[in-house]
Amino acid sequence: MFVVFEGGDGAGKTTQSRLLAEWLEEQGRTVVRTRQPGGTALGTKVRELVLDPSTGDVDPRAEALLYSADKAQHVAEVIRPALAAGADVVCDRYVDSMIAYQGAGRVLDPAEITKLARWATGGLCPDLTVLLDVDPDDALAAKDLGDRLESAGESFHHRVREGFLALAEEDPGRHLVVPARGARDEIAARVRDAVTRLREKPGG
Repeated sequence: MFVVFEGGDGAGKTTQSRLLAEWLEEQGRTVVRTRQPGGTALGTKVRELVLDPSTGDVDPRAEALLYSADKAQHVAEVIRPALAAGADVVCDRYVDSMIAYQGAGRVLDPAEITKLARWATGGLCPDLTVLLDVDPDDALAAKDLGDRLESAGESFHHRVREGFLALAEEDPGRHLVVPARGARDEIAARVRDAVTRLREKPGG
């Protein structure tokens, strides 16, 4: 299975992806846990470029192209080989993040960003996308806003949240929307239940 965790900064994606990976391993599954941007040597360099404030102003289109390069390399080098080998892949961010951040957040055409992201990933879609939904005002209040995206401003992050919710509404069969400020173990249980239901489907 290919499971992705999405959501705004501070939503708890890293924690929940770790908990799911640990649970899958307890079931005897081989798990590859990874993230975007990053997950490859090229992706790590891209991550440094797009998040480092010292990079300066980056044109939104250039930003989108950098993220798409990360995704193309990540899918080719990590995700597809892992799935082909029979492993489960648990990824912190994927295509929805690019559509929400560079499309809704940077006010680029979501259709164009979607097309670019799908092309970069070769059309590979997750079996399940878990959207950890959180009010940006709550999530960012407790964070040290050190990187370029975290410090992009309130209106930017509210547009990103609306972008994520719109994607989940468009494709409810693939999305599980969970309030991110719920109890950690309760969120993890809901995710496990969703994964179990998918596995019980024919061909799961």
